[in-house]
Amino acid sequence: MTRMAFIASVITVIAPVSAEDWPQFRGPNCSGVSETDSPLPVHFSATEHVKWSVKLGDGIGCPVVAAGRVFTSAMIDDKTVGLFAFDAASGQQLWMRSWPIGDVDEIHLTNSHAGTTPAADSERVYFYFSTLGMVGLDAKTGADVWRKELPVPYFVFKWGAGMSPVLYKDLVLFCQDDDLHPALYAFDKHTGEIRWQDDRNDMAVNYSHPVICETASGDEIVVAGTGMLIGYEPSTGKRLWQAKTLLRNIKTTPVSRDGIVYVSLQSKGIASQWLASIDQAETGNSDHKVSKDEVQKFFGKRPVPEAFYKKTFERGDLNKDGVLEGRELDIAFLPPGNAAGAAFDAVIAEDEFVLAVKGGGRGDVTQTHVLWKHSTKHTDHIVSPLVVNDRMLLIKAGGIATCFEVGEGKPLFGPVRIENAGDYFASPVSGDNKIYIASENGKIVVLKNAPELEVLAVNDMGDSILGTPAIADGALFVRTRKSLLRIQ
Repeated sequence: MTRMAFIASVITVIAPVSAEDWPQFRGPNCSGVSETDSPLPVHFSATEHVKWSVKLGDGIGCPVVAAGRVFTSAMIDDKTVGLFAFDAASGQQLWMRSWPIGDVDEIHLTNSHAGTTPAADSERVYFYFSTLGMVGLDAKTGADVWRKELPVPYFVFKWGAGMSPVLYKDLVLFCQDDDLHPALYAFDKHTGEIRWQDDRNDMAVNYSHPVICETASGDEIVVAGTGMLIGYEPSTGKRLWQAKTLLRNIKTTPVSRDGIVYVSLQSKGIASQWLASIDQAETGNSDHKVSKDEVQKFFGKRPVPEAFYKKTFERGDLNKDGVLEGRELDIAFLPPGNAAGAAFDAVIAEDEFVLAVKGGGRGDVTQTHVLWKHSTKHTDHIVSPLVVNDRMLLIKAGGIATCFEVGEGKPLFGPVRIENAGDYFASPVSGDNKIYIASENGKIVVLKNAPELEVLAVNDMGDSILGTPAIADGALFVRTRKSLLRIQ
């Protein structure tokens, strides 16, 4: 495995981040938890308790708030993506940057090309787009500070790019587990220099963000992926430990608190996924096999890179008949020695579970640091868990809630509906002893933060919401597909 190691010690001035800021996806440490003491609203709508709102182009990335500024992305037109900065108090637009998106792959209608979330501090805002790479901009003016080109990600499934930068001290962390160039990057936030990167070709496609685990032996960067939860050394990118207890892929982001990492996960085996999505699609022939021709027809006019076939088909096609079937599918699309969640060589029987892993270990900690793990049929494959007040809350498509205590993972309540049977892509967030859960149908459910389910309100925002709301400055910042609103 190759890594660019960061060797020289660098002394930097860290840009201050207020406790009230919401600097990245899901806020502080991607947790979804605000420590605000300010009162937050219960009843609201697209007009009620709205201090300001602005119309934007299509987008599903989340808003972030730092040093009195709100940042979010939007499609300006079908060929241009924009990054916007607003004054958090007044909603006045401070600046806007735009970039041509170029020749991009088709994505699922639920997604948007403006699908990533920026990260920000008081000095800079950091933004990723698949054909642009990572850019660092002056937070006050939007002027370029640095830009780093990255390999354009390739996804056979039409999910598209959806990963966002995460901040840690003087680093910008970015994980892109795609089908061709999976890697974890650590950029110098001041210069854009890649301090280190980890080749993650032992992964399949994942959409999970890095989180910071504080341990007695120091901070660790923890990233979930195919089959494994991995702890990294922040200054070098060295893999410190791995817990081989996950599944084929993961789209949820874990939560780290008090040296323990909590994960909720739902993922099917790769064989069943490929058969359902490609062989049984309109372009397939439903013969329980996958051929290169079927893959190309499924993907459309754009040629599938030969490097993808070389990486997968050549590995999996054991009998060299040009098609993949049975266990060949698992071998093709799962790295050697990492068969977690495979349909035919399964090492993990269940495909939905919650678990807790203690940080600070070294090497393979599967048998030593997994504190508890419980199978459940009520996780979601996209919505990340919320851990607050020693409780772990899960929200599943259809508006189904389950809650566990974090000590041993014992159930507290659920499964139970939260009075809004919509689909969910945004993850729950918490502040002022309330929990906010936004749905694709445009409704935001407000729960009391309590060991029993108590729905306080169901608020209709009149427009679909896929991005997770932000909590900052005593307000709720909501990005619908067409607008940005400050609610308080």
